[in-house]
Amino acid sequence: MKIPFPEAFEVLQERDEHFEKITHEEYPNNLIFAQIILIAIFSFLYGTIMGSYNSWEQSLSSGGKLCVLIFLTLVICFPSFYIVQLVLGSKVKIKQLAMMILSGFLMTTTIMLAFAPIILLFQLSGDNYNFLKFLHLGVFVFAGFFGMRAVLEALKTSFAATGVYPKIGLNIFRIWVIIFAFVGVQLAWNLRPFVGSKDMKFELLRADTRGNFYQNMVKSIGDMLGAD
Repeated sequence: MKIPFPEAFEVLQERDEHFEKITHEEYPNNLIFAQIILIAIFSFLYGTIMGSYNSWEQSLSSGGKLCVLIFLTLVICFPSFYIVQLVLGSKVKIKQLAMMILSGFLMTTTIMLAFAPIILLFQLSGDNYNFLKFLHLGVFVFAGFFGMRAVLEALKTSFAATGVYPKIGLNIFRIWVIIFAFVGVQLAWNLRPFVGSKDMKFELLRADTRGNFYQNMVKSIGDMLGAD
């Protein structure tokens, strides 16, 4: 069985042609399979770098958890997005929409992995735990922005142009991205730690469930600034 990895990577340099193939159902067989494999590999690799700040156990754990985080968030959020599109009159098939969303996440995870050398540099230079958490958050936001922007442009230029995708669906997608981010943040909080402080032993999952992501970020800012 041939897995079309080159065609999956078209989203990086030949984005318009890639989404046109999806629009007109000219994509190769097993394209979704190739996208899932690449996203899983790239997210696992980035996750291992995140966890390597603590220990090799945390490295492997974070790699697996980051992969689970991405796909679990997609599984939770994608059905509602697809159903809303149907209600709005979209004629996009579920396989087409899935491939477009996965294309965006392939771009996101590729960009994340491209930042790996920078992350490793700061880890090796001894930067503190709180700074690294914000550095990873910045990478996620930056990579996610370009990944979701690619999907939005695809919906706008391909499906909207051919009349099979309602214009209001573009606004729905923007709202969906925000919902996806909130769901992802909540799942990430439940699956933490990902980085792991050096002065703490390895934990698969953090036993302390108090607080939330946003309180933790505020506290981290205070710690970095030396606030009491």
